[in-house]
Parts: sequence; structure tokens; C-alpha cells
Amino acid sequence: MSSRSNSKTCSGSRQDFRHSAKTETLDEFRYDLLPVSRRTALTSCAMSLGGLALQGLLHAEAVSHESTPSQRTRFDMKPREAHFPPKARAVIQLFQNGGPSQMDLFDPKPELARQAGKPHPGDVETFQLGNKNIIFPPQFDIKPHGDNGMNFGSPLPHMAGLADQWCMIRSMYTVNNNHPFAISMFQSGKPFFGYPALGSWITYGLGSENQDLPGYIVLRDPAGYNTSGKAVWSSGWMPALYQGTEFNTGGNVVHYLHPSKKRPAGSQERSLELLSRLNRKHAETHPGELELDARIQNFELAARMQLAAGNILDVSGETPATRKMYGLENPNTAGYGMRCLMARRLVERGVRYVQVFPPLKPSFQPWDSHGSLKSGISTIASMVDQPSAALIRDLRQRGLLDEVIVMWTGEFGRIPITEGADGRDHNRNAFTTLMAGGGFKPGHTHGATDDFGYKSIEDRVSVPDLHATILHQLGIDHTKLSFLHKGRQERLTDPEVTGASVVHALLG
Repeated sequence: MSSRSNSKTCSGSRQDFRHSAKTETLDEFRYDLLPVSRRTALTSCAMSLGGLALQGLLHAEAVSHESTPSQRTRFDMKPREAHFPPKARAVIQLFQNGGPSQMDLFDPKPELARQAGKPHPGDVETFQLGNKNIIFPPQFDIKPHGDNGMNFGSPLPHMAGLADQWCMIRSMYTVNNNHPFAISMFQSGKPFFGYPALGSWITYGLGSENQDLPGYIVLRDPAGYNTSGKAVWSSGWMPALYQGTEFNTGGNVVHYLHPSKKRPAGSQERSLELLSRLNRKHAETHPGELELDARIQNFELAARMQLAAGNILDVSGETPATRKMYGLENPNTAGYGMRCLMARRLVERGVRYVQVFPPLKPSFQPWDSHGSLKSGISTIASMVDQPSAALIRDLRQRGLLDEVIVMWTGEFGRIPITEGADGRDHNRNAFTTLMAGGGFKPGHTHGATDDFGYKSIEDRVSVPDLHATILHQLGIDHTKLSFLHKGRQERLTDPEVTGASVVHALLG
């Protein structure tokens, strides 16, 4: 994996924070005179049986298999070798909470228009009350674009203008039609909370090219959280080092990164140095404690971020043309546009995984179309269409699109019958996902649904299949990347259960 020049600049000046300064008095510090900890008591009392039990528990939780056959001896964000030469080095996920309607945006179904108002001829699984077994016609014109005739609905003109760069998967399906469970499935490969997110697995397996920034960064609407909140970027039972770190698009880039009150010059540096040296001495007396080492890594990363993170928000160096391309001068697109621009700046600096969430308006599930589907889709599409396309165009212009995977997707799709007067209910049986860059086949439309857009029937792609394919492009064999948790080698894709496999037809 090749680093960009900017990421080398950020990481090349890295210093080992634990050894960055000298403190004469601390070298003579009597560490053994500190109060006895619970761990010390367990290891020194009752013939150390308590300590042995504790060590066994910690070992079961912490020891894991690397992406190579050898066992990992520590958790950190240092770059790691992939299983095989990768096609991509980073991922940007543009997550569209709520479930964009595939038959109104990507998957034209003339039968819906011809049989509008008639009963659906088969069984349709519904989630909400108020559904009528009446076929609801498409609400937007869908036309072919690009050299290969990829279909886009009228609310997405900017994304349609880049049809030859997208790889459109029209045969996605998932396991649950409830937002929290479907979101968890898409993000972690499991329909329940408490498991590591895709970004956690990727940074655990590969580390990050920039040691001054987190490897997994989350960019959300400053007004609040979308469905499921922070659970979406949890590292589960992995060390917290691999969970998503929230970055802001205004004010302090990182929550609580700087003191709330101004301190005397040099006091913070001295405090951090003291803490670092105490941590080092503690680590020397407790070798092999991986969780302790991970905590020290987190503290050191926070110290380095104080210098590096502030530059991410400084877009003064971006050209007026770039700012206009992302829609930063338009209040309707400025918020999402800034997050997309920050995503580009982050991967440019070597961050491994960036997750971008949509605006909270019209709701915290802005693509949820239970009613007023036409106006709701028009509203949210007008906010995200231009910035999404700008990100693809910008990455391509800078020579980054070949090595960065961009994913535009919701957690599920919509059904062909009417909910209420003018809406569509959830659909786990079919939805559309767009991929770009990172070796995904540009201009390719993959798979098909039935005549009403209800079920994926041709070249179906499950969520674990997509995860396996993304990992493959990053040089990771999804069957080998595992983490030992409570005696079981956990995997993102659980291939023995899900049957997940790499979808080579999606790759160029």
C-alpha cells in the first residue's frame, strides 16, 4: 500500500511520546511505594490463584490472531501487511440512513406504472401498520446515463453525471427490516449490537498509515445522531483503539481534545510527560498486558492529535472551484459537503476508514419514506447528491479514486405497495448499493430484482458478501481475519454461517 505524500508528512515527523522529554526526578521515582492495586493484591495473595484466574480471563479476551498466521502481541495502529497485494488502501462510507427507495431512484420497473392501483400478485412482507396491498407507481423519472446506460432517478442529477464511475449493485438483500437491526447488520455483519463495525475490523487488520490521527473517523451532522447513534461505529469487544472517533465540522475538531480552561504555558506538556513516564514504568512491571498497552496508545494518540487534527478543518487552502464543487456556499449542501470534503482530506492523509452520515433533516432517518415519499426524497437528495458526486470527482482528479473505495448505501430498500397515501414501507429483500473506486468495476450494473422491484432474484449479493469483497480489495482474506473472543475465533463475515464469498463480478 502506498502512502500519499501528505500522509507521509503527517506521520514522518512522529516522535515516541513516551520518550519525547527528560525528567530527572522521575528516574528515581519509587514506583513500588504506590498504593496496592486490586490487580497487585490478586497476584500476591492466596498463593496468587486470583492472579492466575485474572490472567486467564484477560488472555482469553485480549489474545487474537493477526491478519498473518502469527499471534498478535500488541494492539496498535501501526500499518500491517495484508494477506495479498491490495487494490485499495482506504474506504469512505457515505451511509444513507432510512433506506433509499430503489424503484424510485435506481431500478426502473415499468410494471409498477402499468399496474398502479392494482393488488400486488404475490405476498409482500411489511413492517408497519397501514400498508395497503395496492401497487404504488414510481414517483420519479429514471433514465439511463453514461456509456453503459446506468439508471438514475431525477433527484440525483450530479451522481447520474458520474454514471461511468459507479458500480451499481441492484441485487442487495439483508436479514431484517427494522432500522436498528438492519443498520447493525450492514455496519457489523451481525443484526445485533455489541459487535465490531466494519471500520473496526479494517483498522484492526491493517492499522493506519497516519499515526497522528485515528484510523477510523466518523463525520456526522453536528445537530445530533442518526438512528442507533454511537453503536454504529462501536469496536464491540475489540480494544477501544479500533472504534470510530467522532470528528466535528466546526469548532474543536475532536470532542474534549483541548482543556476547557486555559492552562499556564507548558503545564499540559509536563502533565502528559509525567503520565507517559508513569505508564511506561507501570507497563515495564506488567509485561504482556495488551489492554494496558492499548490504553497507553490511546493517550499518546490524543496528544499527537492536538497538533494534527486542527489542520483537517482548515479548508482555506482549498480552491474556490473545489469549495463550489462540494456546495460549501449553498446552505442546503454546505453541511454534508463539508463532511465529504473532510473525508477526502482524511484519506489523503492516510486515514484508513471514514464514515459520513447524512443530514438530520427531514429526520434522523432522512431516507425513510413511510409517507410523502416524493417530497421527502427530493429534500434529502438535494442535500447529498452534489457533495457525493463532488467527492468522487475530487478523488479522481487527485489520482486517489483508484486506491480509495467509496460506498453509497442505505441499510435496506422499500416495497412496491402503498403505505398510507403516498409512502413505501421497509424492504429487506432488495436494495441498491453504489460503489466507486478501489478496483470496483466502473459503469457496471450488477444483478436484478423481480418485475416489481420487491426481491433480488439475479446475482444476489448479501451484506456479508459485500463485506468480503471490500476486505478483498484491501488485501484481506475474510476467512482468515479473526479475533479470539471468549474462546471463539470471531469473524466479520462468519463464512461458515452466512456463506459469504467475494463477488468477483463487481471487480474490474
